[in-house]
Amino acid sequence: MAKKKNEVKITIKIENNEWEKALEKAFTKKQKEVTVDGFRKGKVPRNVYEKKFGKESLFLDAADIVLPDAYTKAMNDNKEVIPVVQPKVDLKSIDDKACEFVFTIITKPEVNVKKYTGLKVEKEKVTVKKEEIDHELGHLLEKYTELVVKEDGTVENGNIAIIDFEGFKDGVAFDGGKGDNYSLEIGSHSFIPGFEEALIGMKEKEEKEIDLTFPEDYPSEDLKGAKVVFKVKVHEIKEKQQRELDQEFFEDLGMEGIDSEEKLREEIKKNIKAQKDMEAENKYVDALLDAVSKNVEVDIPEEMVNEEVDRLMGRFEEQIKMQGISLELYYQFTKSDEKALRSQMEKEAFKNVLYRLMLEEISKKEKLEVSLEEADKEASELAKKYQMKKEEFLNQFGGIEMVQYDLEIRKVVDFLKENNK
Repeated sequence: MAKKKNEVKITIKIENNEWEKALEKAFTKKQKEVTVDGFRKGKVPRNVYEKKFGKESLFLDAADIVLPDAYTKAMNDNKEVIPVVQPKVDLKSIDDKACEFVFTIITKPEVNVKKYTGLKVEKEKVTVKKEEIDHELGHLLEKYTELVVKEDGTVENGNIAIIDFEGFKDGVAFDGGKGDNYSLEIGSHSFIPGFEEALIGMKEKEEKEIDLTFPEDYPSEDLKGAKVVFKVKVHEIKEKQQRELDQEFFEDLGMEGIDSEEKLREEIKKNIKAQKDMEAENKYVDALLDAVSKNVEVDIPEEMVNEEVDRLMGRFEEQIKMQGISLELYYQFTKSDEKALRSQMEKEAFKNVLYRLMLEEISKKEKLEVSLEEADKEASELAKKYQMKKEEFLNQFGGIEMVQYDLEIRKVVDFLKENNK
């Protein structure tokens, strides 16, 4: 075992009977895949196979077969070595007698947290202004706005026009340019520039042709900067009818105990304050952790940061996938690539690793342990909260050890808050 700062190299040799068994398993796999004249597929003897393809053709498959056991042996023989990232493995040598691996293990760096109490980090005081309540009340009234058919008059900004439309380029209808009984809010800017504006002043049942030019940066290559004609017919015009703060509105809200403007304003104020309290708490914790991090001495291995970048990349990909966007499409939209995105995430990744190491060290110093019983109770409560079976929750969360670790980190944060003054 060779060792340098935060890196351990462990050499494991697989030989004799164990290696021969792996070669035999590799041959059994190859035997099913190859065809040799004079033998049915899957029936060629090993000596014939080796004569035709060479014994060395089995080596890499055999190495893959013994690799998991070799790593287990490396860890069992060196229990004092605890990896913090996935190990790097190199094939040092391989022949018909033996296979030798070198595992490069990155270990946890030494962390010196010089000061983490009495930092006097201030927490933001939360207030709710009347303007904020008015703004939220306006949102509620807008949400419950009723649409009524406009019997007379023309399309105006803010109206909903029910239209049929079809777009033509050089006299030919183009894909995606047609809609029937489409509800379009005028002023929403959901169509290309000029379309909605051209509807203003039209009457019910009126038909019109609109000459437009697609923007130069339009996603479709066929339509970029293209001159087109839209044939439009207005079926119906609807306008928004502002709600009143009356009994009917309170009933539509369906909020228990809210039957007056005064009570509604109090409820809105309470909700705004709760949101602000949560935001202020998050900012406070971030500021507190940042203050502690300025008192930390640690040499973080590059591999730990890279693995955290991998995790952030995976999370980001899942987030945009939920919006129907692939990474490839994201790169096209942003005129970016994987290298640029990884570079953007390096700062956050470094901070995440630094905070994790720092909090683990404080936990160790202060002996802020979490028992398996505490973790099990927490898992049961969380599973109930998310309406899942405990086993299912633990499987998704990463096991009881991850619940235990999460609780431990929360204990450290609570300790920091309690000892901030």
